[in-house]
Amino acid sequence: MSTSYFFSAPGRTEISGNHTDHQHGCVLAAAVNLVTVAEVTLNHFGLIRVQSEGYPVVEVDLNDLSVHEEEKNTTASLIRGVAAAFSQRGAQLEGFDARVRSSVLPGSGLSSSAAFEVLIGTICNELFFDRKLSPVEIAQVGQYAENVYFGKPCGLMDQTASSVGGMVFIDFENPDSPVVERIDFDFSAAGHALCIIDSGADHADLTEEYAAIPGELKDVCTFFGKEVLRDIPEADFFAALPELRHRVPDRAILRAVHFYQENKRVQRQAQALRDGDFDTFLDLVSESGRSSWMYLQNITPTGATEHQDVAVALALCDTLLHGQGAFRVHGGGFAGTVQAFVPLEMLDSFKEGIERVLGKGKCHILAIRSEGGIREK
Repeated sequence: MSTSYFFSAPGRTEISGNHTDHQHGCVLAAAVNLVTVAEVTLNHFGLIRVQSEGYPVVEVDLNDLSVHEEEKNTTASLIRGVAAAFSQRGAQLEGFDARVRSSVLPGSGLSSSAAFEVLIGTICNELFFDRKLSPVEIAQVGQYAENVYFGKPCGLMDQTASSVGGMVFIDFENPDSPVVERIDFDFSAAGHALCIIDSGADHADLTEEYAAIPGELKDVCTFFGKEVLRDIPEADFFAALPELRHRVPDRAILRAVHFYQENKRVQRQAQALRDGDFDTFLDLVSESGRSSWMYLQNITPTGATEHQDVAVALALCDTLLHGQGAFRVHGGGFAGTVQAFVPLEMLDSFKEGIERVLGKGKCHILAIRSEGGIREK
């Protein structure tokens, strides 16, 4: 009888740092208690076969780990990309069958794709590579799979938060060796619950909207002869605005303004949590939300008027919280979710008010998971 191995990897919540990671900025993120789990058995066919609950079996041949253009934006591309990254590092991969189920719902803004990448990476690392890769290196493998094989130009935050676990401050100034610091803070002890509100819109067909953010910022960087905004002093950026406005769209400039402000804000939030100054932290959450709406402009897809799901969810939070707690867009934006820190005494009425409009099950009350991607037993 085949031996079964069990693995899990958590979804993540972005505490702060909206679209800063791809510019080598800073983020605050946390693993959450919604997880993707797998039961794994080895096979002798040189195939990775993944059966996700409710979906057809996905099969990847380990003898062909090249990029398949027709696979882009599919689960198969993520599996093939992770396998390729391990093979490039010298891992002797074997075929395996994985039965996967997940409470990290696709399009939830909790990064089901990163949890899946970290899950497959943890399986490969544990079973075929003698645990040689650190959690951060497993995260980099996941990012490689998503960038090169899946075709989405994501940063490294999602995978790092899922792989490392707990709440982490991450500085991506050197993305090949990011600085990762665990920050232990109990939101419930501070009298608040962490909620993720599903706006009801998913991320389908929004790849161009997400890609436009790093794409426009790249145009700003090209003007300065740099690769990322982190390498351009903020004073130099503002000094160049008169000429820069003739070279790039104003939206690109506003998105750059967001990056400079958000990057400093994340560092201040991390310090506030270290100091136990929760009121300052909440104020900065609210600032982050305003900046994302005004400058980053990742609340509503370009030209959308009939459906502005994230904007409606934000408006509900604003109305229901009455100036208490804090709320902001969560993750990539344009669709998906909103994050709210809700005073515990308001939690029941807040959840009821959200779900009265958006539907039952749309307000998720989360806890931080201390473990990242792990082999369960």
